[in-house]
Amino acid sequence: MAAKSAAGAHSENDSTTKPRRINIALQGGGSHGAFAWGVIDRLLEHGGVEIEGIVGTSAGAMNAAVTAYGLMKGGNEGARGRLYAFWHSISEAARFSLLQPPPWSKLMEPNSGSLDMAPGYIFSDFISRMFSPYQTNPLNLNPLRDVLLATVDFEELRKQSHVKLFVSASNVMNNRLRIFAGNEVTVDAVLASACLPFMFKAVEIDGEFFWDGGYMGNPPLYPLIYNCESRDVLIIQLNPINIDKVPNTAQEILDRINTLSFNSSLMREMRAINFVEQIVDNGYDHDGRLKKMFIHTIDGEHTLNKLGVSSKLNADWDFIMHLRALGRTAAEQFIEQDFDKIGVSSSTNIVTKFL
Repeated sequence: MAAKSAAGAHSENDSTTKPRRINIALQGGGSHGAFAWGVIDRLLEHGGVEIEGIVGTSAGAMNAAVTAYGLMKGGNEGARGRLYAFWHSISEAARFSLLQPPPWSKLMEPNSGSLDMAPGYIFSDFISRMFSPYQTNPLNLNPLRDVLLATVDFEELRKQSHVKLFVSASNVMNNRLRIFAGNEVTVDAVLASACLPFMFKAVEIDGEFFWDGGYMGNPPLYPLIYNCESRDVLIIQLNPINIDKVPNTAQEILDRINTLSFNSSLMREMRAINFVEQIVDNGYDHDGRLKKMFIHTIDGEHTLNKLGVSSKLNADWDFIMHLRALGRTAAEQFIEQDFDKIGVSSSTNIVTKFL
């Protein structure tokens, strides 16, 4: 159907309308990254935006690399096709994993708790508390490597991509966030960004060791602010900021600890962005060095917060496609309500949402 903006009718973009430049920031969240896939898929289908820069963490780093490579190879439709192939391959690679829920769990509602109680997940969680991946996975096998290499030619991506690509990882040894950009974006950099320390050995790159970027920046926004001309940043959030009730079971408490820690860096950056915005509004821009950012958000808070953290390891294809559909719906709402604010103003109130 034709999308409607707050300013009136706004149909699918055509060749006579210049796309609006925007940057995209992608949170990590395992299989919940399929929600972000749905958002990107709908935006690319709409055709009204041109991605200047994209930063991603963990699953967001994978979505970012696949999107950038797809755009390079075949424009919007190329990116849509690559993303579909990537997520389908992820699901196929995980079909026989112990982490997947049993077949009967697909018959239950996503929020019924069945995804949290999958025997494979419970077993894996127990093992991870007793043994490290250096014991349980001594060969450091990671099926994500083969899926990424089958989807993205990283050497070609580094040479020709017109999208500014950034992926983040956490340095295990010095407690610093590492941003891999441009020629630094390799398959190892993306795997480092998605390295869950209870499943895989730390990824070594140039003598340094990295874990999942979500611990330090999920996602970091400053690479887009410093390196991109567009002031617009669309944050696709997978980890809920707000929840409906105080956690009181062991699983709920662990889930909330996870989302609190994986949102903390983003909340701090938004506070800094709001501070700079107030300075600029008061007439000081440090000789043009400071600029106001236009912040937009698409989140799955009202749907993804019904799913436990363990469902981030569920790569069942029906579940993946369910999340993709939720993402497409959320993107459609953004197009209808906030698309005309791109390049003009923020569609998200930073204070209300983040502070």
